[in-house]
Amino acid sequence: MRLDGVAPPPDAVEPKSQREKDEDLEDLKAIDNAPEVDAFGDEANAEVKYKTLKWWQCGMFMIAESVSLGVLSLPATMTALGLVPSLILIIGLGILALYTGYVIGQFRERHPYIHNLADAGEILMGTFGRELFGLGQILFSIFIMGSHIVTFTVMMNTITDHGTCSIVFSIVAFVICLVLSLPRTIKNLTYISTASFLSIFSAVMITMIGVGVQYKGGQNISITTETNLYTAFSGVTQIMFAYCAHVAFFGLIAEMEEPKDFPKALCLLQGFEISLYVTAAIVIYYYVGNGVDSPALGSAGPVLKKVAYGMAIPTIIGAGVVNGHVGLKYIYVRIFRKSGRMHKNDWVSVGSWIAIGVTCWVIAWIIGEGIPSFSNLVSLISSLFASWFSFGLPGAYWLHMNYGQWWSSPRKCALTIINMLIFAIGGAMCGLGLYASGKAIHDDSSRASFSCANNA
Repeated sequence: MRLDGVAPPPDAVEPKSQREKDEDLEDLKAIDNAPEVDAFGDEANAEVKYKTLKWWQCGMFMIAESVSLGVLSLPATMTALGLVPSLILIIGLGILALYTGYVIGQFRERHPYIHNLADAGEILMGTFGRELFGLGQILFSIFIMGSHIVTFTVMMNTITDHGTCSIVFSIVAFVICLVLSLPRTIKNLTYISTASFLSIFSAVMITMIGVGVQYKGGQNISITTETNLYTAFSGVTQIMFAYCAHVAFFGLIAEMEEPKDFPKALCLLQGFEISLYVTAAIVIYYYVGNGVDSPALGSAGPVLKKVAYGMAIPTIIGAGVVNGHVGLKYIYVRIFRKSGRMHKNDWVSVGSWIAIGVTCWVIAWIIGEGIPSFSNLVSLISSLFASWFSFGLPGAYWLHMNYGQWWSSPRKCALTIINMLIFAIGGAMCGLGLYASGKAIHDDSSRASFSCANNA
């Protein structure tokens, strides 16, 4: 435009420099590679719809994912830490998990296209963050799947008095979990998650009643106890594992009808978790005392522990399927995002889902056979993944959302310090937890890998 307001003729426009052309090309690439508003796009005419989850269904799914095996390891932490320190950690980390879950919801609201941890990692650290966080999410899910295979073999050995080779039981678990993993939408797993919730609640109730009838109580407990770093942090990792649901939050929000209702589901989860964890841990530890089994169902006595494990079968299977779905869905969305293939029922879509499931469950079976101790596997999972996904990373999300405003007001200053501390806590949990779990696996020679021996 000239100063006299008359536009120059087309041939008078100055040609773009090579640098400007390169910048335009990069902009076009960025637009082409930019994620959609969400992973599933417009589902108005979709053959398979994903965004159908109500808030209470989301809450039940999270309870099934988190409460299943986590509650079974908590009474044993009181042997390592003592009654009072354990209660402080269970309640304190539960409240912290509530806050970090809320931050995850805020971060997803700020970036509505996030479906998984890889998307969040790309926002924080670019391409490297996407690959790192994505790898962490799939490994976490596979390790959790492996822990459920281990628990299934313990359960079958307990009920049948080691009726056959433990590897046979683990293969049975592998096949059942794989078949139940075939539904592609979370809503279709709602019945499994509800059954899992009722199952673990009933099993815990039976265990508490059983130990209350069998033992006098208060005879072999420690209010506080002298311990060392290794023993203490082995107990802490068990508590971390009990609050490991956060890895699924992005994916669950992405499949909700109304993502703004996520805080309701979060409060349902954390309120139930903290209440059940505190009650079960105190009652079982009070009556059984030091040396309580992990999983705790083994402390219910010769007959009742079989009943408790029988009641726990739906959660041992169902929660493994629920956790596995999170990892399978990450891979599936990563492959078919933007292609429209996810919303179809053709042989490519269904066949790909089945192939992903078979691959992940085979790897999970190998891990379960390689680390056949429930408590050691739980410690390793918590240290490597739950320390960051449930605690450390939400601090980084908040700091990213509020970059440039950290010290803008007294309230922001306080929150900035809190979230920096949360990130540091996640790092400390990871480092110390890896030391404790690595030492436990190295020192535990009681269970051989890929063995027919009884692991109950």
